[in-house]
Amino acid sequence: MSSSCLLHSLAPVSLNDVPLPSSHSCPSPEAACQQIPSEYSATCVQSHSFTPTAVNSPLSTLLRIRPADFDYLKVIGKGSFGKVLLARHKESGQYYAVKVLQKKMVLKKKEQRHIMAERSVLLKNLQHPFLVGLHYSFQTTDKLYFVLDYVNGGELFCHLQRERVFLEPRARFYAAEIASALGYLHSLHIVYRDLKPENILLDSQGHIMLTDFGLCKEGLEPNGTTSTFCGTPEYLAPEVLQKQAYDCTVDWWCLGAVLYEMLYGLPPFYSRNTAEMYNNILHKVLVLKPNVSNAGRELLEGLLQKDHTQRLGAQGDFMELKCHAFFSPINWDDLMARKVPPPFIPSVVGPTDLRHFDPEFTHLPVTGSLCSHDSAMATNNSTESSYTK
Repeated sequence: MSSSCLLHSLAPVSLNDVPLPSSHSCPSPEAACQQIPSEYSATCVQSHSFTPTAVNSPLSTLLRIRPADFDYLKVIGKGSFGKVLLARHKESGQYYAVKVLQKKMVLKKKEQRHIMAERSVLLKNLQHPFLVGLHYSFQTTDKLYFVLDYVNGGELFCHLQRERVFLEPRARFYAAEIASALGYLHSLHIVYRDLKPENILLDSQGHIMLTDFGLCKEGLEPNGTTSTFCGTPEYLAPEVLQKQAYDCTVDWWCLGAVLYEMLYGLPPFYSRNTAEMYNNILHKVLVLKPNVSNAGRELLEGLLQKDHTQRLGAQGDFMELKCHAFFSPINWDDLMARKVPPPFIPSVVGPTDLRHFDPEFTHLPVTGSLCSHDSAMATNNSTESSYTK
Protein backbone atom coordinates (compact mmCIF):
# COMPACT_ATOMS: atom_id res chain seq x y z
CA MET A 1 0.00 0.00 0.00
CA SER A 2 1.28 3.41 -0.88
CA SER A 3 2.09 5.58 2.11
CA SER A 4 0.98 8.80 0.46
CA CYS A 5 -1.30 11.29 2.14
CA LEU A 6 -4.83 10.04 1.64
CA LEU A 7 -8.13 10.45 3.33
CA HIS A 8 -8.37 6.99 4.86
CA SER A 9 -5.96 4.10 4.93
CA LEU A 10 -7.81 1.12 3.53
CA ALA A 11 -6.39 -1.54 5.80
CA PRO A 12 -4.58 -1.83 9.11
CA VAL A 13 -0.86 -1.26 8.79
CA SER A 14 1.28 -4.36 9.00
CA LEU A 15 4.06 -4.15 11.57
CA ASN A 16 6.38 -5.70 9.01
CA ASP A 17 5.60 -3.24 6.25
CA VAL A 18 5.59 0.24 7.71
CA PRO A 19 7.53 2.96 5.89
CA LEU A 20 9.89 5.20 7.80
CA PRO A 21 8.73 8.78 8.20
CA SER A 22 10.98 10.00 5.42
CA SER A 23 9.33 7.67 2.89
CA HIS A 24 5.85 9.09 3.33
CA SER A 25 5.03 11.43 0.45
CA CYS A 26 2.69 14.38 0.69
CA PRO A 27 1.28 16.70 -1.93
CA SER A 28 3.69 19.46 -2.80
CA PRO A 29 2.95 22.75 -1.03
CA GLU A 30 3.32 24.39 -4.41
CA ALA A 31 0.71 22.13 -5.99
CA ALA A 32 -2.07 24.09 -7.61
CA CYS A 33 -5.59 23.85 -6.26
CA GLN A 34 -7.27 20.97 -8.07
CA GLN A 35 -10.87 21.77 -8.94
CA ILE A 36 -12.93 18.98 -10.42
CA PRO A 37 -14.28 19.66 -13.90
CA SER A 38 -17.74 18.25 -14.50
CA GLU A 39 -16.49 16.01 -17.29
CA TYR A 40 -14.49 13.98 -14.75
CA SER A 41 -17.63 12.92 -12.92
CA ALA A 42 -18.34 9.21 -13.28
CA THR A 43 -21.80 7.93 -12.50
CA CYS A 44 -22.80 4.31 -12.18
CA VAL A 45 -25.66 3.35 -14.42
CA GLN A 46 -27.01 0.25 -12.71
CA SER A 47 -30.40 0.36 -11.08
CA HIS A 48 -29.81 -2.20 -8.34
CA SER A 49 -31.59 -1.47 -5.07
CA PHE A 50 -30.19 -2.06 -1.62
CA THR A 51 -31.35 -2.13 1.97
CA PRO A 52 -28.49 -0.20 3.53
CA THR A 53 -27.47 0.26 7.11
CA ALA A 54 -28.42 3.84 7.91
CA VAL A 55 -26.30 5.36 10.62
CA ASN A 56 -26.00 9.10 11.15
CA SER A 57 -26.85 11.09 8.09
CA PRO A 58 -29.45 13.06 6.18
CA LEU A 59 -29.31 10.06 3.86
CA SER A 60 -30.80 7.93 6.64
CA THR A 61 -34.21 9.30 5.74
CA LEU A 62 -34.00 7.46 2.43
CA LEU A 63 -35.54 4.00 2.18
CA ARG A 64 -33.16 2.72 -0.48
CA ILE A 65 -29.58 3.39 -1.41
CA ARG A 66 -27.60 2.27 -4.43
CA PRO A 67 -24.31 3.16 -6.13
CA ALA A 68 -26.20 5.12 -8.78
CA ASP A 69 -27.40 7.55 -6.08
CA PHE A 70 -23.93 9.11 -6.07
CA ASP A 71 -21.72 10.90 -8.57
CA TYR A 72 -18.18 9.63 -8.11
CA LEU A 73 -15.84 12.53 -8.76
CA LYS A 74 -12.28 11.58 -7.93
CA VAL A 75 -10.09 8.88 -6.44
CA ILE A 76 -8.63 10.34 -3.24
CA GLY A 77 -7.06 7.21 -1.78
CA LYS A 78 -5.98 3.73 -2.78
CA GLY A 79 -4.93 0.64 -0.88
CA SER A 80 -4.62 -3.10 -0.98
CA PHE A 81 -8.37 -3.74 -0.91
CA GLY A 82 -9.83 -0.92 -2.94
CA LYS A 83 -10.15 2.84 -3.20
CA VAL A 84 -11.55 5.87 -1.45
CA LEU A 85 -13.63 8.10 -3.71
CA LEU A 86 -14.92 11.60 -3.36
CA ALA A 87 -18.64 11.30 -4.07
CA ARG A 88 -21.58 13.68 -4.20
CA HIS A 89 -25.04 12.46 -3.33
CA LYS A 90 -27.25 13.43 -6.25
CA GLU A 91 -30.38 14.32 -4.29
CA SER A 92 -28.87 16.15 -1.32
CA GLY A 93 -25.74 17.53 -2.98
CA GLN A 94 -23.71 16.46 0.06
CA TYR A 95 -20.10 15.34 -0.38
CA TYR A 96 -18.84 12.09 1.14
CA ALA A 97 -15.77 9.90 1.15
CA VAL A 98 -16.86 6.49 -0.08
CA LYS A 99 -14.52 3.66 0.81
CA VAL A 100 -15.03 0.82 -1.70
CA LEU A 101 -13.42 -2.51 -0.81
CA GLN A 102 -13.07 -5.54 -3.04
CA LYS A 103 -14.41 -8.56 -1.14
CA LYS A 104 -12.12 -11.00 -2.88
CA MET A 105 -9.06 -8.99 -1.82
CA VAL A 106 -10.30 -8.76 1.77
CA LEU A 107 -10.78 -12.54 1.84
CA LYS A 108 -7.50 -13.24 0.06
CA LYS A 109 -5.52 -11.27 2.61
CA LYS A 110 -7.60 -12.63 5.51
CA GLU A 111 -8.51 -9.15 6.72
CA GLN A 112 -12.17 -9.79 7.43
CA ARG A 113 -11.65 -9.29 11.14
CA HIS A 114 -10.14 -5.84 10.71
CA ILE A 115 -12.73 -4.72 8.18
CA MET A 116 -15.52 -5.89 10.46
CA ALA A 117 -13.87 -4.22 13.46
CA GLU A 118 -13.90 -0.90 11.65
CA ARG A 119 -17.50 -1.33 10.54
CA SER A 120 -18.57 -2.39 14.01
CA VAL A 121 -17.03 0.69 15.62
CA LEU A 122 -18.48 3.00 12.98
CA LEU A 123 -21.93 1.45 13.38
CA LYS A 124 -21.97 2.52 17.02
CA ASN A 125 -23.17 5.87 15.70
CA LEU A 126 -20.19 7.69 17.17
CA GLN A 127 -21.22 11.16 18.32
CA HIS A 128 -18.02 13.12 18.75
CA PRO A 129 -16.83 16.27 16.99
CA PHE A 130 -13.35 14.90 16.33
CA LEU A 131 -14.14 11.43 14.98
CA VAL A 132 -14.87 10.62 11.34
CA GLY A 133 -18.41 9.28 11.18
CA LEU A 134 -20.13 6.65 9.07
CA HIS A 135 -23.29 7.71 7.25
CA TYR A 136 -24.07 4.52 5.36
CA SER A 137 -22.77 0.99 5.00
CA PHE A 138 -23.93 -1.27 2.19
CA GLN A 139 -22.68 -3.92 -0.18
CA THR A 140 -23.03 -5.54 -3.56
CA THR A 141 -22.02 -9.06 -4.53
CA ASP A 142 -18.33 -8.19 -4.81
CA LYS A 143 -17.81 -4.89 -2.98
CA LEU A 144 -18.23 -3.32 0.44
CA TYR A 145 -19.14 0.35 0.72
CA PHE A 146 -18.56 2.75 3.62
CA VAL A 147 -20.04 6.22 3.13
CA LEU A 148 -17.99 8.43 5.47
CA ASP A 149 -17.45 12.05 6.40
CA TYR A 150 -15.39 13.81 3.77
CA VAL A 151 -12.42 15.66 5.28
CA ASN A 152 -10.12 17.58 2.92
CA GLY A 153 -7.72 19.59 5.07
CA GLY A 154 -4.94 17.01 4.81
CA GLU A 155 -3.24 14.59 7.19
CA LEU A 156 -1.59 16.01 10.28
CA PHE A 157 1.46 14.06 9.11
CA CYS A 158 1.74 16.07 5.91
CA HIS A 159 1.42 19.42 7.64
CA LEU A 160 4.01 18.35 10.19
CA GLN A 161 6.40 17.16 7.47
CA ARG A 162 6.23 20.55 5.79
CA GLU A 163 6.70 22.59 8.97
CA ARG A 164 9.02 20.14 10.79
CA VAL A 165 7.66 21.11 14.24
CA PHE A 166 4.65 22.95 15.63
CA LEU A 167 4.73 25.74 18.16
CA GLU A 168 3.52 24.60 21.56
CA PRO A 169 0.07 26.29 21.46
CA ARG A 170 -0.71 24.57 18.16
CA ALA A 171 0.52 21.19 19.43
CA ARG A 172 -1.55 21.65 22.60
CA PHE A 173 -4.70 22.37 20.58
CA TYR A 174 -4.31 19.21 18.50
CA ALA A 175 -3.36 17.09 21.51
CA ALA A 176 -6.45 18.29 23.40
CA GLU A 177 -8.81 17.42 20.55
CA ILE A 178 -7.13 14.04 20.06
CA ALA A 179 -7.26 13.29 23.80
CA SER A 180 -10.97 14.11 23.94
CA ALA A 181 -11.64 11.74 21.02
CA LEU A 182 -9.64 8.94 22.67
CA GLY A 183 -11.38 9.54 25.99
CA TYR A 184 -14.75 9.23 24.26
CA LEU A 185 -13.75 5.91 22.66
CA HIS A 186 -12.53 4.65 26.03
CA SER A 187 -15.89 5.56 27.56
CA LEU A 188 -17.43 3.18 25.02
CA HIS A 189 -14.91 0.48 26.02
CA ILE A 190 -12.99 0.88 22.76
CA VAL A 191 -9.18 1.06 22.57
CA TYR A 192 -8.01 2.78 19.40
CA ARG A 193 -4.48 1.23 19.24
CA ASP A 194 -3.21 2.94 16.08
CA LEU A 195 -2.83 6.63 16.82
CA LYS A 196 -0.31 8.21 14.45
CA PRO A 197 -0.16 11.45 12.43
CA GLU A 198 -1.33 9.64 9.28
CA ASN A 199 -4.63 8.76 10.99
CA ILE A 200 -5.24 12.32 12.18
CA LEU A 201 -6.93 14.50 9.57
CA LEU A 202 -7.61 18.23 9.54
CA ASP A 203 -10.98 19.44 8.37
CA SER A 204 -11.38 22.61 6.33
CA GLN A 205 -11.79 24.65 9.52
CA GLY A 206 -8.60 23.34 11.13
CA HIS A 207 -10.05 20.87 13.64
CA ILE A 208 -8.73 17.33 13.86
CA MET A 209 -10.71 14.27 12.79
CA LEU A 210 -9.54 10.84 13.90
CA THR A 211 -10.04 8.14 11.28
CA ASP A 212 -9.32 4.48 10.49
CA PHE A 213 -10.80 2.21 13.14
CA GLY A 214 -9.52 -1.09 11.76
CA LEU A 215 -7.26 -1.86 14.73
CA CYS A 216 -9.76 -0.89 17.42
CA LYS A 217 -10.46 -3.32 20.22
CA GLU A 218 -14.06 -3.27 21.42
CA GLY A 219 -15.56 -4.53 24.64
CA LEU A 220 -12.61 -3.74 26.91
CA GLU A 221 -14.28 -3.26 30.27
CA PRO A 222 -12.66 -1.22 33.07
CA ASN A 223 -9.61 -3.10 34.32
CA GLY A 224 -9.84 -5.36 31.27
CA THR A 225 -6.87 -6.18 29.06
CA THR A 226 -6.09 -7.51 25.60
CA SER A 227 -2.91 -8.89 24.06
CA THR A 228 -3.01 -8.63 20.25
CA PHE A 229 0.31 -7.43 18.83
CA CYS A 230 -0.69 -4.58 16.54
CA GLY A 231 -0.03 -0.94 15.82
CA THR A 232 2.65 1.07 14.03
CA PRO A 233 6.31 0.59 15.04
CA GLU A 234 7.21 4.19 15.86
CA TYR A 235 4.28 4.50 18.26
CA LEU A 236 4.13 1.07 19.94
CA ALA A 237 3.97 1.06 23.72
CA PRO A 238 6.57 -1.03 25.59
CA GLU A 239 3.96 -3.48 26.91
CA VAL A 240 2.79 -4.20 23.36
CA LEU A 241 6.36 -4.84 22.22
CA GLN A 242 6.85 -7.20 25.14
CA LYS A 243 3.65 -9.04 24.14
CA GLN A 244 2.17 -8.42 27.56
CA ALA A 245 -1.50 -7.89 28.33
CA TYR A 246 -2.33 -4.21 27.92
CA ASP A 247 -5.23 -1.81 28.38
CA CYS A 248 -6.38 1.60 27.17
CA THR A 249 -3.19 3.23 28.45
CA VAL A 250 -1.54 2.19 25.17
CA ASP A 251 -3.51 5.04 23.59
CA TRP A 252 -2.01 7.54 26.04
CA TRP A 253 1.48 6.31 25.16
CA CYS A 254 0.65 6.87 21.49
CA LEU A 255 -0.65 10.36 22.25
CA GLY A 256 2.62 11.08 24.03
CA ALA A 257 4.56 9.86 20.99
CA VAL A 258 2.50 12.03 18.61
CA LEU A 259 2.80 15.09 20.87
CA TYR A 260 6.56 14.51 21.13
CA GLU A 261 6.77 14.38 17.34
CA MET A 262 4.79 17.60 16.99
CA LEU A 263 7.11 19.39 19.40
CA TYR A 264 10.48 17.84 18.47
CA GLY A 265 10.09 16.74 14.85
CA LEU A 266 10.51 12.95 15.17
CA PRO A 267 8.82 10.22 17.22
CA PRO A 268 10.51 9.50 20.55
CA PHE A 269 13.13 6.72 20.46
CA TYR A 270 13.09 6.85 16.65
CA SER A 271 15.67 4.95 14.60
CA ARG A 272 15.70 3.90 10.95
CA ASN A 273 16.66 0.47 12.23
CA THR A 274 13.43 -1.01 13.53
CA ALA A 275 15.12 -3.44 15.93
CA GLU A 276 17.14 -0.60 17.42
CA MET A 277 14.01 1.52 17.72
CA TYR A 278 12.23 -1.28 19.57
CA ASN A 279 15.16 -1.57 21.94
CA ASN A 280 15.08 2.19 22.49
CA ILE A 281 11.36 2.09 23.32
CA LEU A 282 11.97 -0.66 25.85
CA HIS A 283 15.15 0.57 27.48
CA LYS A 284 16.31 4.04 26.47
CA VAL A 285 15.77 6.94 28.85
CA LEU A 286 13.47 9.65 27.50
CA VAL A 287 15.41 12.82 26.69
CA LEU A 288 13.46 16.08 26.54
CA LYS A 289 15.20 19.21 25.30
CA PRO A 290 14.37 22.47 27.09
CA ASN A 291 12.72 24.19 24.09
CA VAL A 292 9.42 22.83 25.46
CA SER A 293 7.78 24.27 28.58
CA ASN A 294 8.08 22.58 31.95
CA ALA A 295 4.40 21.59 31.78
CA GLY A 296 4.90 20.14 28.31
CA ARG A 297 7.89 18.10 29.39
CA GLU A 298 6.03 16.85 32.48
CA LEU A 299 3.11 15.75 30.31
CA LEU A 300 5.43 13.90 27.94
CA GLU A 301 7.16 12.20 30.85
CA GLY A 302 3.77 11.08 32.18
CA LEU A 303 2.45 9.82 28.86
CA LEU A 304 5.71 8.13 27.83
CA GLN A 305 6.09 6.29 31.13
CA LYS A 306 7.33 2.78 30.26
CA ASP A 307 5.48 1.24 33.21
CA HIS A 308 1.87 1.48 32.06
CA THR A 309 0.57 1.23 35.63
CA GLN A 310 2.36 4.52 36.38
CA ARG A 311 1.48 6.18 33.08
CA LEU A 312 -0.62 9.33 33.03
CA GLY A 313 -4.18 8.17 32.47
CA ALA A 314 -3.72 4.83 34.21
CA GLN A 315 -5.95 5.86 37.13
CA GLY A 316 -8.44 8.38 35.80
CA ASP A 317 -8.09 7.96 32.03
CA PHE A 318 -8.97 11.16 30.14
CA MET A 319 -9.82 13.10 33.31
CA GLU A 320 -6.19 12.89 34.40
CA LEU A 321 -5.07 14.54 31.18
CA LYS A 322 -7.74 17.24 31.36
CA CYS A 323 -6.45 18.27 34.77
CA HIS A 324 -2.79 18.46 33.72
CA ALA A 325 -1.10 21.86 33.79
CA PHE A 326 -0.16 21.60 30.11
CA PHE A 327 -3.85 21.84 29.20
CA SER A 328 -4.68 24.64 31.65
CA PRO A 329 -5.19 27.16 28.78
CA ILE A 330 -7.88 24.88 27.27
CA ASN A 331 -11.55 25.54 27.93
CA TRP A 332 -12.79 22.00 27.46
CA ASP A 333 -16.46 22.93 27.04
CA ASP A 334 -15.58 25.37 24.28
CA LEU A 335 -13.25 22.82 22.73
CA MET A 336 -15.99 20.20 22.52
CA ALA A 337 -18.34 22.79 21.04
CA ARG A 338 -15.68 23.61 18.42
CA LYS A 339 -15.63 27.19 19.69
CA VAL A 340 -11.87 27.32 20.28
CA PRO A 341 -10.36 28.94 17.17
CA PRO A 342 -7.92 26.52 15.50
CA PRO A 343 -4.35 27.88 15.35
CA PHE A 344 -4.08 26.93 11.67
CA ILE A 345 -6.69 26.81 8.93
CA PRO A 346 -5.82 24.71 5.85
CA SER A 347 -5.94 26.38 2.46
CA VAL A 348 -9.17 24.89 1.15
CA VAL A 349 -11.62 26.81 -1.01
CA GLY A 350 -14.40 24.22 -1.20
CA PRO A 351 -15.23 20.51 -1.13
CA THR A 352 -13.75 19.94 -4.59
CA ASP A 353 -10.40 21.46 -3.61
CA LEU A 354 -8.07 18.46 -3.62
CA ARG A 355 -4.73 20.17 -3.04
CA HIS A 356 -4.14 18.13 0.13
CA PHE A 357 -4.55 14.79 -1.63
CA ASP A 358 -1.76 13.04 -3.46
CA PRO A 359 -1.93 13.47 -7.27
CA GLU A 360 -0.87 9.82 -7.47
CA PHE A 361 -4.47 9.07 -6.50
CA THR A 362 -6.44 12.01 -7.84
CA HIS A 363 -5.11 11.36 -11.36
CA LEU A 364 -6.43 7.78 -11.35
CA PRO A 365 -9.56 7.14 -13.41
CA VAL A 366 -12.78 6.76 -11.45
CA THR A 367 -14.44 4.61 -14.12
CA GLY A 368 -13.90 0.95 -13.28
CA SER A 369 -13.65 1.55 -9.54
CA LEU A 370 -17.32 0.88 -9.02
CA CYS A 371 -19.45 0.03 -11.97
CA SER A 372 -19.29 -3.74 -12.10
CA HIS A 373 -22.54 -5.60 -12.64
CA ASP A 374 -23.25 -6.49 -9.04
CA SER A 375 -26.49 -8.14 -8.12
CA ALA A 376 -28.50 -6.58 -5.34
CA MET A 377 -27.98 -7.80 -1.80
CA ALA A 378 -29.54 -6.87 1.50
CA THR A 379 -26.91 -5.08 3.54
CA ASN A 380 -28.33 -4.84 7.01
CA ASN A 381 -25.82 -7.49 8.03
CA SER A 382 -23.63 -7.60 11.08
CA THR A 383 -21.84 -10.92 10.93
CA GLU A 384 -18.44 -11.35 9.35
CA SER A 385 -19.52 -14.22 7.13
CA SER A 386 -22.56 -12.48 5.68
CA TYR A 387 -20.72 -9.23 5.14
CA THR A 388 -17.82 -10.68 3.19
CA LYS A 389 -19.23 -13.67 1.37
